Amino acid sequence: MSVKIDLHTHTTYSDGTYSPSELVCKAKVAGLDIISITDHDSVNGIKEAIIVGKEIGVEIIPGLEISTDLDDKEVHLLAYFIDIENEELQKYLSFFRDERFHRAKRIVQKLRNLGLSITIDDVVDHAQNSAIGRPHIANALVNLGLINNYYEAFEKYIGDYGPAYERKIHVSPQSATKLISDSGGLSFVAHPGYMKETILIDLIKAGIDGIEVLHPSHSDSQINFYRGIVNQYCLLESGGSDFHGGKKEDSSTLGKYFISPNHLEAMRNMLHKNSA
Repeated sequence: MSVKIDLHTHTTYSDGTYSPSELVCKAKVAGLDIISITDHDSVNGIKEAIIVGKEIGVEIIPGLEISTDLDDKEVHLLAYFIDIENEELQKYLSFFRDERFHRAKRIVQKLRNLGLSITIDDVVDHAQNSAIGRPHIANALVNLGLINNYYEAFEKYIGDYGPAYERKIHVSPQSATKLISDSGGLSFVAHPGYMKETILIDLIKAGIDGIEVLHPSHSDSQINFYRGIVNQYCLLESGGSDFHGGKKEDSSTLGKYFISPNHLEAMRNMLHKNSA
C-alpha cells in the first residue's frame, strides 16, 4: 500500500473548521499517513496534532502558511519542518496575530458604516483562539443573519475589491523565506495557479525551496507546467488538499490530493544538506 501525504491542511487555529485532534482523525479515516498542518500565521495547533497523530498512526509535519506581498499582490508561502519554538518565529506570529485583530476591527467598522450591525466581539466570539481572518468575519455575518451565505460576504463586502476590504500588512518574500529558513524549515509557493509567471519567477529568485504543484485549484495542464518549472529550476515539489472543512464544502478533497514519499524524502534530504 502506498503512503499518502497531504502537506496543506487547516484547523480552527486559523480558518479551518476542525480542531487539530478532529483533523488528524479525519485524515486517518481518509487514508492519509502523513499530513502537515499549515494554519495561517499560527502554529498553536501542531502540538495537539502530534500527540493525537502518535496515538492513531498519522505523522504530523509542523507547517505554517504566511502571507507575503510582491508587486502589490498577496502571495502565500508554505513552511514545512519549522521549529515552532523558534524565538524569531514566535515574535513574528505574535506581531501578525495583533495585526490581524486590528485589521478585523477596521473591516468591522467599515461594515458598520455600510449599515451592518456587527461588532468586533461577534467576530472574536466566532474566531475563539484562532488568528482572526476574513473567513471569521464572513461566518459572523452569516450567524447574525446579515447575509445569506459565506460567499456573499466576500462578493458584496470583504473581498479584495469590496467596500469593506482592508489590506493586510505583509512581509516581503525575502523576509519570509529567511524567517522560515532560520527556523529550520523549507519554503514553498502556495497554490501558484492564480499568479502570473513573472511573479513566480521573482519568488524563485527570492530563495523559495519549492512549489506546491498539486492543489485542488490546479488543472492537469497547470500541474504539468509547475512540475516543469520545478525541474527547470531544481526545486522541490509539494502538494495537498488545502482542506478547511465546513462552509468551504471541501470534504471530498481530503485524501484525494497527496504527494509521493519520494517528494517528502527529497525535502528531508534538503534539510539534511542545509544542516550539514
